[in-house]
Amino acid sequence: MNVLIDNLGEFGTRFLGTIELFVLSAIASLVLGTVLAAMRVSPVPAMRIAATAYVTLLRNTPLTLVMFFFALGFPRLEIVDLSYFTLAVVALSLYTAAFVCETVRAGISTVPPGQAEAARALGLGFGQSLTLVILPQAIRAVVPPLTSVQIALIKNTTVAAGFSVVEAGGIYSTLSERGYSTLVGLLWVALGFIVLITPMTLLQRSLERRWAASSGGVRVGAR
Repeated sequence: MNVLIDNLGEFGTRFLGTIELFVLSAIASLVLGTVLAAMRVSPVPAMRIAATAYVTLLRNTPLTLVMFFFALGFPRLEIVDLSYFTLAVVALSLYTAAFVCETVRAGISTVPPGQAEAARALGLGFGQSLTLVILPQAIRAVVPPLTSVQIALIKNTTVAAGFSVVEAGGIYSTLSERGYSTLVGLLWVALGFIVLITPMTLLQRSLERRWAASSGGVRVGAR
């Protein structure tokens, strides 16, 4: 307990950095992943090919290598001067977007093809059909697995600790310098991540139960 109390400010600062890193990366990855999913189901071949190539490359590349590129390689390109925190957000967003894309695309595939055909019959274009008809119906299938993707993201933020980003995963170095037990400190960090992840897990289970019950009710009524 002394490790936590004596370093409470350090724990607070680093977990605040973790939350900020997660929130920014989550928002960016959701936006980019949804755009990529739209490209993957687009009637334009070039867009489908580009999105498929992106997803294949990022999903099969370890996050550590992606982070290495943005922390060590990108600054040497001298395109723009960004902080390590910003580069970590970019790396996590680009990496997670590939998984978001596949999750959203899978949700889109659960919508009956007749819905898209009906939208086209009404004169709606691809973009309008996707945003007004298909995506709203795909939400139930998409939200639970998307929550799992975001849970993985919040755990992946610890990788940024190896690149001078102030977040919870890097607290062991500070504790070591101060002469505290790093093992005990990391146990407190693990408990902190459990506290952050538990509400998301409970929300996921709640939505799954609610929507499963709703779907069951619809099927019974249809009979």
